Amino acid sequence: MPRQCRYFIPGIPQHVITRGVNRQPVFFHEQDYTLYLEALRDAAAINECLIHAYVLMTNHVHLLATPVRKRSLPLMMQAMGRNYVQRLNVRYDRTGTLWEGRYRASLIQDSSHLLTCQRYIELNPVRAGMVVAPGDYPYSSYAYHATGRDDALITAHACYLDLAADPSLRQQAYRKLFHNLIDDKLLTRIRMNTNACGVIGDRLFKEHIEAILGRTVPTCSRGRPRLDK
Repeated sequence: MPRQCRYFIPGIPQHVITRGVNRQPVFFHEQDYTLYLEALRDAAAINECLIHAYVLMTNHVHLLATPVRKRSLPLMMQAMGRNYVQRLNVRYDRTGTLWEGRYRASLIQDSSHLLTCQRYIELNPVRAGMVVAPGDYPYSSYAYHATGRDDALITAHACYLDLAADPSLRQQAYRKLFHNLIDDKLLTRIRMNTNACGVIGDRLFKEHIEAILGRTVPTCSRGRPRLDK
C-alpha cells in the first residue's frame, strides 16, 4: 500500500497523531510525560512550530500545531523521533524504535473546525474511559485553555483568543464548549481524515488547499474509521 502524502503549508494548522509500535506504550512512568513535553517544547522552538493543543495518551500522542515554515512540522517530528526515544532508551536501558512508522497529519480549517479539533484532542482521555472529565487528566492542554494554568509549550491559537478578550471570560467560554458532545459523524470525519492525511474542513477549504498545492487531497466522509480515540 502506498504511503499517504502529507501536506505542509506554513500558517495552516494541522492535527497530528503519532502512535507506539503495535499500539504499545510510549510512556511508562510519570516522568516520561514530563520528558516528552520538555523535548517537544525544545523541538518546536528550534524548528518554528507552534503547539496549540496536545494530549499524551499511554500509547499515542495528539498534537494541534501550526508550522511557521514549510519544513517546521516534519523537522520537529523528526527531532522528537530521535531525542525522546534516545533519552527513554538510556533511562530504561532499552534498544530499538518506539514509534509506529510515519505520523499522520491533517490540515485544519481554523475558522470553523479548529476549536472542534482542539476539543477532540483534549477529550481523548474521556472517550478512552480514563477519566470522567477532561480536567481530571494531567497530560493535556485542557487546563491551560479552561483554567489558565501555565504551560510553556502552548501558543494559544487566534480562534481560542477570539472567544473573549478577558482571560477569565475566555476560559469560561471555553469550558462551555465542552458541555455538548462532538457529533459522532464529525468524530468519524476527524479520525478518518487524520488517518488519511487529508483535510478537515469544508469544500471551499479543500479547494483552497488544492489550489495552493496544485494537486488533489483526500477528504474522507464515509467508511469505517480506525478505532483510535
